[in-house]
Amino acid sequence: MTERASKKYRSVLIFGPPGCGKGTLGKFLSGAGNHFHLSSGDIFRGISLESPAGKLYHSYASKGKLLPDTVTIEIWHKYVEGLIATNRYFPSKQLLLLDGIPRTKKQAQLIKPYVKIEHIILLETPNEKELMQRIRRRALIEKRADDKDPEVLKTRMDIYHKETKEVLGFYSKKIISKFNADQKPIKVLTDVLKQISEVLTL
Repeated sequence: MTERASKKYRSVLIFGPPGCGKGTLGKFLSGAGNHFHLSSGDIFRGISLESPAGKLYHSYASKGKLLPDTVTIEIWHKYVEGLIATNRYFPSKQLLLLDGIPRTKKQAQLIKPYVKIEHIILLETPNEKELMQRIRRRALIEKRADDKDPEVLKTRMDIYHKETKEVLGFYSKKIISKFNADQKPIKVLTDVLKQISEVLTL
């Protein structure tokens, strides 16, 4: 038998610019608290190039652009339903750590029927030059083609500054906690656990 989610998924949003360490933090927190870390990047990069959704995604990603909001949320929701149906994610027992979604205010509106955002972890990186270098190093290690092209990186960063930051305005400031992501990952994790451990404890 599989679990059916009759209520909204209780979620914590891990938010910040490309390369700031959202995925690393999500993996740490999922391991420490038995939560489910879901990276939208992993979802979309894993879509088959031969599928209609895959062709559409890669036509946008190759230019550093975002998929249309309605398509993004539709693919995301079907993926989450698949996780529940195959007993990999249990909404009643686990927090959903959302990494990379929602990325626009429209996405925040579209995803609202499915999630209850308990808190937002905002990773800030004042040193953008170091951030770009970090992304390029990641591209070499993880063989991520979308991180190699400087123009694509610049487009993604511009999109974050112009569009994605608007997402924060959609939520109450009371649930947003800011953290310095220029620190080593273990220090960021320590700061997060100290500040919002109650939120992360079901």
